[in-house]
Amino acid sequence: MEKTLNRIHPVSDPEATYFLQVSWEKDLGTGFGIMLSDGQCAWTGTVSEAEISREAADMEMNREKYVEELRKALIAGEESAGKYNFAIS
Repeated sequence: MEKTLNRIHPVSDPEATYFLQVSWEKDLGTGFGIMLSDGQCAWTGTVSEAEISREAADMEMNREKYVEELRKALIAGEESAGKYNFAIS
């Protein structure tokens, strides 16, 4: 299993620091686990392969392109710094 951990500063609260961990088996396209923490509390969830396909279809986006955008936004870290915004609600 592969994992990444990135520090994020959401646009909804730029002074706050959150930690985003993503874990996956083969690639993000087969589904992944996600954990978000503010250092005191943690929230976890999973995203299935079917949910990824559904979201790509809803956005009228090629599935492979959608998975690549997920990779950039969730696990690329410094490579994508400043290109994606996160909002916590």
